[in-house]
Amino acid sequence: MLNAKFFEDLTAKLTEAAHSSPAKDIEKNMRALLTQGFAKLDLVTRQEFDVQAQVLARTREYLIALEAKVAELDAKRSKVAK
Repeated sequence: MLNAKFFEDLTAKLTEAAHSSPAKDIEKNMRALLTQGFAKLDLVTRQEFDVQAQVLARTREYLIALEAKVAELDAKRSKVAK
């Protein structure tokens, strides 16, 4: 039967091989490359996006109310002009 020391040694060797493999360097380089690429883009966080979406919704509501008010005043002006 295989003993626990064998598995511990095997795990240690596999971990060491994974850390010293080029895959780790490739992952690190890819992360750095992607980070640089994203830094050049004009991106916002989800939280910033949500805040701006709320501001836009309130602005739309205000604009609709103002348009209704202008239409109402325009109608009153038309009645008075006749």
